[in-house]
Amino acid sequence: MAVGVFDSGLGGLTVLDAVTRKMPEQAFVYLGDNAHAPYGVRTSEDIFQLTCAATERLWQEGCDLVILACNTASAAALKRMQETWVPKDKRVLGVFVPLIEALTERQWGDNSPPREVAVKHVALFATPATVASRAFQRELAYRAIGVDVEAQPCGGLVDAIEQGDEILAEALVRSHVEALQRRMPKPEAAILGCTHYPLLEKAFSDALGPDVAVYSQANLVAESLSDYLTRRPEFRGAGTVSKFLTTGNPARVSDKATQFLRRKITFEAA
Repeated sequence: MAVGVFDSGLGGLTVLDAVTRKMPEQAFVYLGDNAHAPYGVRTSEDIFQLTCAATERLWQEGCDLVILACNTASAAALKRMQETWVPKDKRVLGVFVPLIEALTERQWGDNSPPREVAVKHVALFATPATVASRAFQRELAYRAIGVDVEAQPCGGLVDAIEQGDEILAEALVRSHVEALQRRMPKPEAAILGCTHYPLLEKAFSDALGPDVAVYSQANLVAESLSDYLTRRPEFRGAGTVSKFLTTGNPARVSDKATQFLRRKITFEAA
C-alpha cells in the first residue's frame, strides 16, 4: 500500500518530486495516463471517465488515498467523483486546494464567510478545460470577496512540454502572458494552474515581471499532503517502495520522465 499520484501525463511528476522530498520515507505509486494525454482539450465527461478509471487502477495497487496531480482532472472531475463515486473508505484529493489556501490565507476547513484578501487582481494560467470549468473562480468565491480573476487558456503548452520542446514552450508562455496582459495589464499574482507549468516557472516570472507573485503548486501540495497524512496516518499505507505506471509506452515515457526530472525514472505498463 502507498499513496497514489495521478496525472494525465508527466506534469504530476513535479508534484511527486516535491512530496517525495518532503516525505522521503513515504511510498508513492505514480500513474500517468499518457495514452490519453492531454486532458485539457477533452470534454468534462471524458475527463471524468478517464480519471475514474485511473483512480480505480491505483486502488488496485492498494492506494486508498489518491492525489489528482492534474488540475484539469481536479477542476472537471473531482467534485463529481467525491459526491457520487468515491466509496467511504477511500479518499481522492485535488491539487488546487493548497493554491487557494495560500492565495486567500485561510485553511480549507475554514467555513467562515468570504472576506477581503490582500490580492485583488489574479492571473490564472491553465489548460482550456480547467479554464472552462471555472473551478478556481468558484472555490475562490467561497473564501474571498473582491478578487478579480482573469483566466488565460494556454493551448499547446502541455503538448510542447510533453514533447520536450523548450523553445516552443517558452515562446508559448510569452504569447499567453501577453494575451492575458491585454485584458489585465497589472496582475498582482499569477496562478500556474497546471502541474506541467512549474517547469516553466522562470519563463512565466520573466514574462510577468518582478512585481507579480507567482504561485506554483508542487511545494504547496507537498506541505498540504504532509499535514493531511499527519492527521490521517491510516492513509499512508504500509508500502516502502515507490513505482511508476503508464498507460502509454513505458520505454518512451521513462525517457521523457528522466529528461523531465533530470534523474532516472523507470515506468511500467499500467
